[in-house]
Formats: sequence, structure tokens, C-alpha cells
Amino acid sequence: MKKTFNALKLSGIFLLMVISFIACDKDFSVIDSDVLGKENSNFTTIHDTLPVTAYNKKLDSLQINGLASNLLGVYIDPAYGKTTASIVAQLTPTTFQLTTSTTKFFGENPAIDSVILKIPYFNRVTGTDDDGNTTYTIQDSLYGEGSDGSVNPFKLSVYKNNYFLRDFDPSSGLGATQSYYSRADETVNNTDNFALNGSSVINFDSNKGDLLLDTVITPSAKSEELWEISSTDTVKTRIVPQLRMQLDTLFWSNTIIKKEGDPVLSNSNNFNDYFRGLYFKAEAQNENGSMVLLNLASSEANITIYYSKDSTVEGERTQSTYTLNFSGNILNTFINDFNVTLQNGDETLGDEKLYLKGTEGSMAIVDLFPGSVECENEDGSISTIPALDCFLKTYRKTDTNDNFIKENGTGDYILKQLINDAQLIIYEDEVMQTYPKDSIGNDYSTFDRIYAYDIDSNQPTRDYFFDITDNTTQPFNSKFISLGQRIKDDKNVAKYKIRLTEHLNNILLTDSTNTKIGLVLSTNVNYTNNSQILQSDDDVTAVPAASLLTPRGTILYGTNTSNEGRKMRLEIFFTEPNN
Repeated sequence: MKKTFNALKLSGIFLLMVISFIACDKDFSVIDSDVLGKENSNFTTIHDTLPVTAYNKKLDSLQINGLASNLLGVYIDPAYGKTTASIVAQLTPTTFQLTTSTTKFFGENPAIDSVILKIPYFNRVTGTDDDGNTTYTIQDSLYGEGSDGSVNPFKLSVYKNNYFLRDFDPSSGLGATQSYYSRADETVNNTDNFALNGSSVINFDSNKGDLLLDTVITPSAKSEELWEISSTDTVKTRIVPQLRMQLDTLFWSNTIIKKEGDPVLSNSNNFNDYFRGLYFKAEAQNENGSMVLLNLASSEANITIYYSKDSTVEGERTQSTYTLNFSGNILNTFINDFNVTLQNGDETLGDEKLYLKGTEGSMAIVDLFPGSVECENEDGSISTIPALDCFLKTYRKTDTNDNFIKENGTGDYILKQLINDAQLIIYEDEVMQTYPKDSIGNDYSTFDRIYAYDIDSNQPTRDYFFDITDNTTQPFNSKFISLGQRIKDDKNVAKYKIRLTEHLNNILLTDSTNTKIGLVLSTNVNYTNNSQILQSDDDVTAVPAASLLTPRGTILYGTNTSNEGRKMRLEIFFTEPNN
């Protein structure tokens, strides 16, 4: 840190120029003074590397309700071992009976014809088949596909849930919503699904009721054709890829139809106390399985009771439906049977390897300005001071009393040189390339994304917000300027680049304290919600919820490694005026 730098907020035109270069190459190229010619330029572009410290943080007790989607199934991660994801979900009727009505809610002599459970998989349209039918892929939300394209089945049991999922936390302030947290560390056993509510441990296997479904599931991207046959017509429709099962009619007749006139069907509070939801328990099938991301928030996710009743025309019956949506509390529980021991790392020296693993696994923390450094003073002498102080002193202008100078209009600090780009360079452990490839030959980690966030504010980095490369339909191709995609160089070395230009600018210009960056694995960098950590006792109080929704993991080189060529580093490209 003996060179002097300057940081500047990029103008809109310059930012677009930089983006255009990066978008073409997705790797960084230094733009020197070639346009003007070096003899005509009044600046020099310089590159420097700053030391950082990166270490592991083991994650536990993460908020598992209120997620945008939910995992179900069994996933065998080649680097970490087995994760099993199950779901506990409340149901809410779409219509309620009026207790003052004299008309029977379900009509005269209702009888159930069928009960259908359906939950769509997250999917993308890929085109049409030879018959003009829409085709889909669920590759973005399916985990465990074999190298030959095969998908392993997993066992699914659906139970009535007897544990009441309350909406409000009685131990917090008035009206505070209840949060539920993961307990996936096998401290009790590795067969039951647990959760924490802040004051007690919940065992959903001890609170399961009637078994409603016992089957084996193999997720598929195939869309199915449904036929609705009446006495006058046959209507054919196609449905998106989904979990679709027929349920027992007797249970739902006793639970719903025969409760006609009972206050339990009159409003959601009564109903949720009466019928406390379903417990979807996943288990391995022949020690293997697959996992899929379900869209319980979809309007198509529901349980529909198809029933008939007497018509106003004597001797005839009419058809009707009663629908229950997944619009109440939904919890994603996990059982992690890891073959790697995850633990907190060395905050002072850093760690040799970094372990990023979803579903209550592990994350990495990067301290951008660790410890103390030798810092050059204006008179050329050397002082040992905190790294952050040296960074500020190196970049900011000072007055004759060595005080930092602020602009009168904005209150921002005045800086010395121009930071063109700042990147955190992260190398993947070679072991990740030894694992099986997918059906078209891609590396196991080809589609991994590393999501960086500011652990001080629990928000994405400022560079994320400056990044205009949004892709709402394919998250893998979104935000690739700020959160670089995995790339491989000509020596087959895989690495990631996290852009921190604006993040550093904010520290320099405004005295921001966001000097630590959290790194997690994500399969959807568009999803920026957080999951709180129960009673956290350190700097990390929340993690991006997206990290809970990927069962995958990766292993990276840290900063305490003897392999200098793979050590994580912070690279800065800056412009120094030629005075």
C-alpha cells in the first residue's frame, strides 16, 4: 500500500463503455491510454494487489420460513455428502362458508370424486415438440441428474402435520411475526426433521399425523396432457412439469366435506388451528436420490377436491371443486449428513481452503483490510498502522494538518487518483474438476455462482446495484459484471471474479464501515432476500436466503495457502495523473 490511488464514481457514459468491453469478454481487460496515444495522455494506468484475509464460517440456525421457493428431495454432493430437504406447509381454503347462510356450503349429498395434489417445478420453456406442444426444462432447479441424463428417484411420504405453526412470536414485541430456524446438524438423529422457534426445538416426526401418501418420485420436465370428459365434450389441456399426485378421498371427506357447518371452515384462523397443514418427508431411495425446487407460491400449487352434488334437476348431479392453497406458513427443513467437518475458521491468519455449502452449511468472510501494514507517509517515512487507515490515507487528499479534506457541496472526501476497477480474484480447488460431469460434458461446478454481500448491512454490494446486466428468466446469466461467472483460463484453472469498485469507492468517499464481504454459493443471484441467524453472536447476523435454496457446494482457495498462484487477492486498476 505504498502507492497512491484515487477513487471516483464512474460517469454514466464511462460505465457503459466499461460494461460493453466486459460484456464481450466477461473477463477483465485493462483499457490504457491507447486512444490518445501515450505521448498525448495525461495519466498512467497502474495495477496493484492488496492483501486480504478470508476465513470460513459454519452456519446453523438459519431462518427457514418465508422463502421464495422450497427444496424437496435427496441430494448427494460429491464434495460434501448427503442433504435431505423436506417441507412443512399450511393450507388455506380459497373460499370459506358463511355461518349465517341457510344454504348448504357443499350442496346436497356431496360426494368426493377425486383429490389432486399439484405443485409446479420451477421450469423454463425450451420450445415446442413435433405436435406443437410446449416443451420445458427443469435443469435450473433439478439437482442430482446423472452424467447420462438419468434422474434418481427419492421416497416421498406426505403426512398430516399436527404441530401448530403460529403466525406471531409471543416472546417478541406486539405483532412480531414468528420466525422458524433450521436445525440440520444431526445432533439428535439423522432421520427426523427439526426446526427451532427461538425458544424450543420442534420435531415434526413426533408431530406427524395420518399418512396420506407413500410413493417414489422421479422429477421430470415432461408436460402431461389432461382430459376433462363430460357428457357433451372432451377438453384436452397440458400442464407444466409438476409434482402431481392423487390423494385418498376418504380422509378428505372426513376432514373437509363432513365439517360442513362447523366454524372450522369459516375463516383462516379457525381452519389453521383445526387443520395444521402437511408434512412432506423426503428420504433416500436405495441410498440415493435427487432434489427439485418447488414453486409453492404458484397459483397452480394447491390441493383440489373434486366432488359432485345433487342438481336442481331431479335425478341429476353437478360437479364442483373445493381448493386449498399453500398460502400460510411454509418451512423447509434439512438433514445434513456431511462427510466434511465444517467449522469456523481463523479470523486472523485466514484459511487455506474455503467451503461454500448451502442448506445450513458454510460460508466465507473476506476482511478487505485485515490487521496492520507498513504505510508510507507524505514525507516518505514508514509507519505501521491499521490497514484500513493506510488505505484511506493513501487514497484521500489531506490538508497541511494531515486531515482528510471534504467537498463543500456533497460532504464526500476528495480523492487523489482514479480507481478504474477493483476485483476480488477467487480460485477454485482443483478437486472440484475431478467430480462427474453432466450429460453434455460440463464440469460439476460449471453453473455455480458466488454471491457477495456486505455483512454490515446485509445487502448486496454497491457494485451489484450498479450492475445493469439483469436477466430475470435465467439467473445464471444475470449480474455477471458484479458477480462474475466461473471461467477457466488456458491452463484449465477455474476462477471467479467479484467486482468491488463501487464498494471501495463508498468506503473512501463516505466513511462507510462495510469492510467485510460475505461469500455464499447461489443458483439465483436475482434473489436478494435474507435469512436471519438465530441469536447470532458475531458480525454475521443474516445470510442471503438464496444460499439456503441450493444444496450444492464448492471448495475454493483461501488466503492462508502456500500456493501463491491460487491465493485469493484483491486487484485494483487505477489511474495516476501525470503531473
